[in-house]
Amino acid sequence: MDKINSYIDSVFLPQDILLEEVLLSITENGIRPISVSPSSGKFLTMLVSLLEAKNILEIGALGGYSGICLARGFGKTGKLTSLELEESYANLAHKNLAKAGFGNQVTYMTGPALESLQQLAEDNKKFDFFFIDADKDNYENYLNECIRLAQNGALIVADNVLANGSVADEHAESKRYTESMKKFNEIVAGHPQLESILIPIGDGMTVSKVKKEE
Repeated sequence: MDKINSYIDSVFLPQDILLEEVLLSITENGIRPISVSPSSGKFLTMLVSLLEAKNILEIGALGGYSGICLARGFGKTGKLTSLELEESYANLAHKNLAKAGFGNQVTYMTGPALESLQQLAEDNKKFDFFFIDADKDNYENYLNECIRLAQNGALIVADNVLANGSVADEHAESKRYTESMKKFNEIVAGHPQLESILIPIGDGMTVSKVKKEE
């Protein structure tokens, strides 16, 4: 997987100074360097653009790398709501989104994401695109809340679903969240309200189209 991703990045992604500076800011602030891969970021941009999504919900801001990739897909006409547990991470992410020209198009909600998701539901908010990249043990809960907040036809994208390949390779080094990702992938694949596929880019992404119940 590492060689394949390195090949994709080298061929399809030119140098991006802004995103490189975001990665540097994350490291300088003592935050774990766990942003999406460059190719995954471009994939997010393309999905948002192709869907013409204008109201996006992100679960897990970190330092703003994925937020910028999402915002690039909707340009100057979309809105991003980003949920982040750590206020310091949200502040850094907002700073980086502002530097990228999207500061006025993003709103951060800090604290436990499930509480923020409940608040959004109570406020009758709806979204046409979701990106899940937070604590893996809660992925199933996040998925259910995203479906509740989804417009018909919305996309839900979840990152790290391959768990460094350990979900498919019994000889791979198991991650703490390997079993959680196996369960999540099976739920997504068989969910009656979702049409889904797993894309082996970065650390794996599931892409699901929401079909509202009749």
